[in-house]
Amino acid sequence: MAKQQHIQHASTQNETDAFRDRIATVDEKGKRKWVYAHKTRGKLFNIRTWVSWGFFILFFALPFFRYKGRPLFLFNIPEAKFILFGRVFWPQDFFIFGITMITGIVFIILFTAAFGRLFCGWVCPQTIFMEMLFRKIEFAIEGDAPAQKLLDKGPWNRDKVVKKTTKHFVFFLLSFIVSNFFLAYIIGMDELLKIIREPASQHIGGLSSIVIFSGVFYGVFSYFREQACTVICPYGRLQGVLLDRNSMIVAYDYKRGEPRGKFRKQKAAELAPVPGDCIDCFQCVKVCPTGIDIRNGTQMECVGCTSCIDACNKMMDATGREKGLIRYASENGIAEGKKLKFTGRMKFYTVLLVVLTSLLTALLVSRKDVDGTILRAGGMLYQERGADSVSNLYNIKIINKTVHDVSLSLKLENMPGSIIEAEGKDIIVKREGQGKGSFFIVLPRHIIETRKTKLKIGVYEGDHKITTLGTNFMGPAAR
Repeated sequence: MAKQQHIQHASTQNETDAFRDRIATVDEKGKRKWVYAHKTRGKLFNIRTWVSWGFFILFFALPFFRYKGRPLFLFNIPEAKFILFGRVFWPQDFFIFGITMITGIVFIILFTAAFGRLFCGWVCPQTIFMEMLFRKIEFAIEGDAPAQKLLDKGPWNRDKVVKKTTKHFVFFLLSFIVSNFFLAYIIGMDELLKIIREPASQHIGGLSSIVIFSGVFYGVFSYFREQACTVICPYGRLQGVLLDRNSMIVAYDYKRGEPRGKFRKQKAAELAPVPGDCIDCFQCVKVCPTGIDIRNGTQMECVGCTSCIDACNKMMDATGREKGLIRYASENGIAEGKKLKFTGRMKFYTVLLVVLTSLLTALLVSRKDVDGTILRAGGMLYQERGADSVSNLYNIKIINKTVHDVSLSLKLENMPGSIIEAEGKDIIVKREGQGKGSFFIVLPRHIIETRKTKLKIGVYEGDHKITTLGTNFMGPAAR
């Protein structure tokens, strides 16, 4: 019986397979079909609403938080300066970002293999801003989907002009606010406040960025909408590669639902038995923000927002049927009754993720706020100083990743000798800047046993040792 249902479902899908030839929001002529998504109500939608409020609080509050005198997060791409949890990263730390990116990619693969597009439906900024902010404002101004459709098709009367003007004014105002906070993550809240308070002529670049970001956000949330997920976002395209039959997805239980039949209110004795639970009400289609029919199976356009689950559960309640006709499940869970399991591929990804995360953690913990390199001066051999000493000339470069200036001195750590600063003073390095200097290392001739001697040099701020740097000393081999 189960096999017959599966064959019947496959046959039904083959008849409508044309939907896979193009995305759901484009017709046969290539013209866009506007999505009028109906209001969603239900348990999952309420949970998503609370999650979105948490996201909004974090997004608008984090730029104001500071740690150790720095923003908590900053991604200043023009200046190649990045701050994570108050710690600054420069281009010299690029290898850490490389490990971070690899770890992130492996995490995405693992997470998607197990939980599908859970991220897209629940915490993706595009989905949250569109469905939990801009869409709700649209509902408040223009009404639910049927009212919006009538308004768009109707003549340009006073009511239409007022509603459209109000909606787009609010949309642009929100886009302007979002763009300001988005820019705060790039240049910092202090710089953003300067742009706001100081004369515009002093911040042409910053104001231009705000205007451009505002226009982009307004265009995305007013017109482009779901196309950002179905056309631009590469994650949706990768879904077909990353998912397997054990991945958790928003799925239609065709074994329960097929064949479909219309529901009619009749007495039990007069009601003809309907084999499937799906009453073909199309509520799951009406609430979908990307315009797909989830009953056709897994599709690239599905962002896992669960609106269809809430809509279907509501109809199942109304008709006295069991909930879960559309639910979170795997393809094997629907077809063969298998539960979501931890596959060999997922175990491999998990081990790889743990290794990469451990490596990344070790790099972050061992990373120093003040670091540098010491190199022998090019084109010079050792110099003899009298009859009993030999010297080498060195150049040092210091990177100061702290928020205060540092005055540094050098001390020879692992053998007798002395360091003579070429300029006769300590090395001053500005906050979040770089400094350099030159110095001589002088060693007694009698301790030099090989042509190359390894040295350790301590870098001190006052009496506090900050770090230890290594270099080589060139001298005459022992006779």
